[in-house]
Amino acid sequence: MKLKWSAIGLFLATFLNAQSAPVITVTGAGASFPAPIYGLWAEHYGKDHPVALNYQSIGSGGGIKQITAGTVDFGASDKPLKKSELEEKGLYQFPTVLGAVVPVVNLPGIKPGSIKLNGQVLGDIFMGTITKWDDPKIKALNANIKLPNKKITVIHRSDGSGTTFIFTNYLSKVHPEWKEKVGSDASVKWPTGLGGKGNEGVAVFVKQVEGSIGYVEYSYAVSNKLTYTQLANKEKVFVSPSKESVSAAAKYADWKDPYVILTDQPGKESWPITGATFILMHKNVKAANVKSVKAALEFFDWAYKNGAADASSLNYVSLPAELIKDIRAQWKAQIKDEKGNPILG
Repeated sequence: MKLKWSAIGLFLATFLNAQSAPVITVTGAGASFPAPIYGLWAEHYGKDHPVALNYQSIGSGGGIKQITAGTVDFGASDKPLKKSELEEKGLYQFPTVLGAVVPVVNLPGIKPGSIKLNGQVLGDIFMGTITKWDDPKIKALNANIKLPNKKITVIHRSDGSGTTFIFTNYLSKVHPEWKEKVGSDASVKWPTGLGGKGNEGVAVFVKQVEGSIGYVEYSYAVSNKLTYTQLANKEKVFVSPSKESVSAAAKYADWKDPYVILTDQPGKESWPITGATFILMHKNVKAANVKSVKAALEFFDWAYKNGAADASSLNYVSLPAELIKDIRAQWKAQIKDEKGNPILG
């Protein structure tokens, strides 16, 4: 089976088993953050399951809109909805994997992980108050690197994005002016810069524009061979993005609260812009959608059981085993058909 991507990040994964059983189509839409791992899971799931997964990587905002409208079987968002929002929309929310949002730069001759930034300097860059790479504030953090006298071009998301929510949530915690003037959301009024659609679009822009800086999910940085930065965490320790630094940050998560935010966590090894990505489903499923919603849950159940190696290969981090156990129990309690029966027994 071949996995096909369009320019906007649409993939259609078709699964046919040896018996050519009738295919159930599952539709999903939303965050570009987890699109690579959903694609790889879909490819491997398809070897034994007659399911067609159509996932549109359109950004978290689009995913929330589509699941709210009932046009897809599941929505995907890196911005978790609060309990009140879930109740209002009749939705249930659960995480799938963890990952890092990383600053990436286009500076020829600079190796990945060699430039150091902290929250104040990163915020100043995205505020547009630091405009050159050899600014004294950047040089003070990078005494051993020859930085060019080159204009900084900020690249940000143009669409409603959970990756943007994670990034701006972090900046709001570490940069008072950012919190006051810009704030934290899936879409914000950017003080400066150019917009790219999806993690894919930002990655392409950064690759093309010399002197640029953007932010993407870590797997996009690796797959596009982008130069990511080190970042000072809450303990003022400079760390690089990695599965280990994401896991370190996740130790402090309160998973009992559906509104789980993992930015600026304590711990000397923690990556400061860590986030989870979530699936949204209707709690009361219409009769016409029962088969496809059940197939979607079975797909994610398979991924929890069998997808850890795939996740690791793309630099995502799997959820704790106890959390997965709780999620499975919640599926039975929360997602039901019109008669009140659990969709997944």
